[in-house]
Amino acid sequence: MDILNNIVTSINNLLTGSVLLVALVGAGIWFSFKLGWIQIKGFGEGMKKTFGGLFKKSGEAGEDGMSSFQALATAIAAQVGTGNIAGAATAIAIGGPGAIFWMWISAFLGMATIFAEATMAQKFKQIGEDGVVTGGPVYYIRAAFKGTFGKVLAAIFAVLLIFALGFMGNAVQANSIAASWNTAFGVPKIVMGVVLAIASLFVFTGGMKRIAKVTETIVPIMAAFYIVGSLIVIFANITQLPIALHDIVIGAFNPSAVAGGAMGATIKMALTKGVARGLFSNEAGMGSTPHAHAVAKVNHPVEQGFVAMIGVFIDTFVILNLTALVIIMTGSRLSGKSGAELSQYAFSTLYGKGGEIFIAICMLFFAFSTIIGWYFFGEMNIRYLFGAKAVKIYAVLVCACVILGSLQEVDLVWNMADCFNSLMVVPNIIALFALTNVVKSTKKDYYDNFLPKQK
Repeated sequence: MDILNNIVTSINNLLTGSVLLVALVGAGIWFSFKLGWIQIKGFGEGMKKTFGGLFKKSGEAGEDGMSSFQALATAIAAQVGTGNIAGAATAIAIGGPGAIFWMWISAFLGMATIFAEATMAQKFKQIGEDGVVTGGPVYYIRAAFKGTFGKVLAAIFAVLLIFALGFMGNAVQANSIAASWNTAFGVPKIVMGVVLAIASLFVFTGGMKRIAKVTETIVPIMAAFYIVGSLIVIFANITQLPIALHDIVIGAFNPSAVAGGAMGATIKMALTKGVARGLFSNEAGMGSTPHAHAVAKVNHPVEQGFVAMIGVFIDTFVILNLTALVIIMTGSRLSGKSGAELSQYAFSTLYGKGGEIFIAICMLFFAFSTIIGWYFFGEMNIRYLFGAKAVKIYAVLVCACVILGSLQEVDLVWNMADCFNSLMVVPNIIALFALTNVVKSTKKDYYDNFLPKQK
């Protein structure tokens, strides 16, 4: 078992340390240029599409899809997970404050990539025999590559995603909730696991309609709760804000110039950890969130591309940034802690024992919403591979993984989840590059033909 774990760890280090960074950052740069820096040009349109009708009744999702906001909420449910609490902390602990600057860069570039993903997911979505709308990378992979190669590549992606997110990934999320609630409230891990599994199964069995309703309700609440809790800590240490921003920018290029810099931190380390944590948090280019954006009810594929960009913005520039500022401004990065423990310590500097409770509640919101989102993404691929009849079996298996994951952390399972998650990027990015001209022409059609008619 240890030998297998070491092999998986070595593959992970190779993928996350070089291959994926080059692929994901390269895709971000490629689509930024090819789409005329759409993340800047289309930002206002994205905000308008996302929040313009926020206080209007969006209508309930039927089996034929979700509203645009519900699709975004489902995507954010998956994006905003435990990584937003632990990811930024790990990057800062290892790469210093400068890692946050490189997180910003990766998110900025990732907004162009996710625009391409969501637009293609919309363009090539399908309606199943049971009338349920499905979509995601498997369909635009098949569109990019005809024949056997496309079928094989799509199948590989589907299998990797089901294991990475649906099974192993959800076990990881359940473990985070169980561990934090055991620490804060003394709740036995098995009790938390069973409660999570029952709640999850209730949501899963309600189909797309219930998933959409839960995510559009829970995501704004969890975001507001974390934002308010973080801002209170930030304002309590407001005199440290200029110093924090200085450390973030200067530390990106000269880590040793930052007071109390991380031991051994280098520009390469800050860049690598920052870019990796940013990309894996907002999931741009990874092929996961397009499943949610594919089923949105919009009048043109590009509209959901704009909305998807705002999802990355919220995940990284809002939620992840708040975690980073709390850690840096409270001086907690010098505590010697890392991961979720570092975030917990940072909040406890103001809230005391309440810091543990705050993080436990946030973990519940963040991780449970991620379980729902990742289940949904897996379901799309189960439907693609095995048809609608296999969905119920898949739901039960996911709940079993939630219970098992809550009991204890198994390094091999955690590392394999990361490995499969990384590997599924490859077929997704290959297809996106192959569809570059289709993405460009779809965007051009929006600006030349669709948008003028709306004015």
